[in-house]
Amino acid sequence: MKNGTCIWIARGIAVIGLLGLNACAMVGVSRVDTSDYVNQRRADVIGSNRLSDRTVQSLNVVALAVDSCQREFVACTGTVARSAGLTDEQRLSALAELWLGRALRAARSQRGAAMDDATLDAYLQSARYAYAYLFYTARSPAERAFEVRQVQVTGFYNLAVQRVMSRLFLELPRLDPHWTQASLAGWTVLRPHSDVRLAGDARVPAELIPAANLRFNGLRNVYRRDGFGSDFVAVAPEEKADAAVPWREPDYVSMTGALVFDGSTLDDVLATRQVRLLVRPPYRDDTVTVGGQVVPLGANFTAAYGVWLARSGFASQSIRSLLGREGGIRTPRVLLMQPYDPDRLTVVMLHGLASSPEAWINVANEVMGDEELRRHYQVWEVYYPTNLPVAVNLANIRKALDATLKHYDPSGQARASRNMVLIGHSMGGVIARLLVSSSGERLWSVLPVRANLPAAKRQRLRQRLAPYLQFSPMPQVTRAVFLAAPHRGTPYAQHRIARWLGNLIRLPVGVLKEMAGIAELIKSDADEGGNAPLLRIPNSIDNLSDTDPFIIAAADLPISPRVHYHTIVGVYKEKGSLQDSSDGVVPYASAHLDGADSELAIPSWHSVQETPAAILELRRILRLHLASLRQAP
Repeated sequence: MKNGTCIWIARGIAVIGLLGLNACAMVGVSRVDTSDYVNQRRADVIGSNRLSDRTVQSLNVVALAVDSCQREFVACTGTVARSAGLTDEQRLSALAELWLGRALRAARSQRGAAMDDATLDAYLQSARYAYAYLFYTARSPAERAFEVRQVQVTGFYNLAVQRVMSRLFLELPRLDPHWTQASLAGWTVLRPHSDVRLAGDARVPAELIPAANLRFNGLRNVYRRDGFGSDFVAVAPEEKADAAVPWREPDYVSMTGALVFDGSTLDDVLATRQVRLLVRPPYRDDTVTVGGQVVPLGANFTAAYGVWLARSGFASQSIRSLLGREGGIRTPRVLLMQPYDPDRLTVVMLHGLASSPEAWINVANEVMGDEELRRHYQVWEVYYPTNLPVAVNLANIRKALDATLKHYDPSGQARASRNMVLIGHSMGGVIARLLVSSSGERLWSVLPVRANLPAAKRQRLRQRLAPYLQFSPMPQVTRAVFLAAPHRGTPYAQHRIARWLGNLIRLPVGVLKEMAGIAELIKSDADEGGNAPLLRIPNSIDNLSDTDPFIIAAADLPISPRVHYHTIVGVYKEKGSLQDSSDGVVPYASAHLDGADSELAIPSWHSVQETPAAILELRRILRLHLASLRQAP
């Protein structure tokens, strides 16, 4: 090739370069997997530790790069805040994420040390920009309901609130108990408006646990309500319980917190350095009004319950209670799962032998997780010593429930005190049935009383035993569910292992003294030495035998006609007919009750109450109960 030709080619290439032309395509296209697309679209500084695509796009519009924005943060956020090339929604959402990213990086660098003021300020800035996006832009939250960006910004806000409230909680010991405002990191924080009720009427929790940081084993589901605010578990200060008081208010309470920034316009909100804490009980409040908008209140309905169970120590305590050893419980307790609400119906759950409220782990959680049931019901769990005879526990539980109802509703007119529902498993099912039954005179036959017993002694004997052998149905209860309940006893109570365990059981000294006094009354004047009828004191395992005199006498006591009742039975290794089956412990013939509104047989071992099928049936029955009350005149 001649030199002249080469020169012309070189000049042509130079001209093409000067004109900005390129022989290569400027735009390419490729396919991505659906999962990659979704992950990329939803990724943000919280979930993937990088800025979301929407924030990166906003930076691109104002000619900023992610790396340079992190290096020159003040200049970067100033440019984003002032640029006319961004809409308010673009600007505010980007600033909320940028400030949150700054706070998270600072928190990681502090490696568990206490949050410093600069980090606290960054979280407050993020919360403010997110708050402004949600409530002070042209569109309302409802108009953006289907947009991923609003979900992201709500997440920025809720996480920032969580971190700010956690830091403020640590400051409380340094504040005056009657504080109205506090100065933190250049911000004025106003005392929260709170109607969250803690046990013992405590004003400040002893511990504040972010619910988002908790994971649970043993609970099938964690029930949340997506919405505005950060979810917490508020732990009440520990107090020594009064043994004379049977009820126990919840020590672990669900709580939702939010930050409300001062100002009535967008400019006011962006200029303010004043913020008020908002604290709400999510069981009572479904929504909250913020910035003139009614929005769903975020909630976690499982976290408080899960923390309570995890810290309860029920597993070992229930065994000590069964054996009558030190560290067990001696009297029944009525444990409220939520702060008392006079306008919610009450469900009372009674566990079985050698058990505790842990018997209802998933049952109570599923009831509290069901939106309709949660709106209309509250759960009380009766925790009682399972070593005592059934008659003694029946009398003590009735006394505890009556005292609890009188304490919370002296007039007995609240919705919570009417149309109550009893749910009992195993021995708890037997007790639940007796709580809605009439004894009449039928149970006196279990006493070995001589015909020649003097009338005065016979009268004193009736007075002593009336609380155990003579009772009427609880008038507050109109529905009951019995699960795997040995109403007619079980032959397994005579099994060698059961007898061995029964021999280990100790009864309280008070019960032994009471029975000794009754034995003395049974003696007639003619009795001498060993001629008096033998009064053997049964324990709970004795009472569950199908040959026990009390269980036989109590098996057919009439249930109140006001009470609708249902049975749920387990069928373990089904062979032959249902009538000949059992759940491995309780025969079907013992668990079955004629006249029940419904009966459901479920393939299950004796712990049928924890099966999904049983829980679905319980939810159906509770909905049925609501429907029947709505239709009642």
